[in-house]
Amino acid sequence: MSTVGDLGRRVAERRRELGLTAEEVASRAGMSPSYIRSVESSPSAQLPPSGLWKLAAALETSVEEITGSGFDAPPGRSSPSARPKLEALSADESKAMIAPGGVGRFVFSDDRGPVALPVNYRMLDGDVVFRTESEARLTSLANETVSFEVDHLDEALTEGWSVLLTGVSRVIIDPAELEQARGLEIGPWAGGERETYVRMSPQIVTGRRIRQRSSDG
Repeated sequence: MSTVGDLGRRVAERRRELGLTAEEVASRAGMSPSYIRSVESSPSAQLPPSGLWKLAAALETSVEEITGSGFDAPPGRSSPSARPKLEALSADESKAMIAPGGVGRFVFSDDRGPVALPVNYRMLDGDVVFRTESEARLTSLANETVSFEVDHLDEALTEGWSVLLTGVSRVIIDPAELEQARGLEIGPWAGGERETYVRMSPQIVTGRRIRQRSSDG
């Protein structure tokens, strides 16, 4: 049995994420609804560059996102903006950036030195909460300073931001608090049981953002 190809899967997932029908995407892209459906269901759909650009615009995303062309390479390979502007974010602005949750890096030290652990996270009353598979090492971090970093990079616009939280963390063991954490429905991309919940309370919050400088400065 054939399976849907990566392009079709990404297009369908993005369409559903926006809450659009195939007809609405087709209207935006200047394509027929049947063509959109064939792209979503095909195991080997291929579009010319012009078609990819129209479809990406209709889905409010980039060609790289729907084709996955940057998946196997680090971000930031495109040329930087000719007029970059680096801004410091306030604590409130930084918190707003990370409020929706997503993927961040939990940073701590072990016998090897600094370790950055990518995790799916959600926010709970201003704290970062994530799941992991073992509490052994993380339990010992209770009295140590740790950090949590979240960032975003827009390759097409050569813009991005980064937020760094520094504070303390602990494994959640209180039943009522544990129920709260489970209610966040954190779904680790790595899968597995991962029934240990960690709560990181930030004491210092900093952030930076890179934008393109406007023509008037």
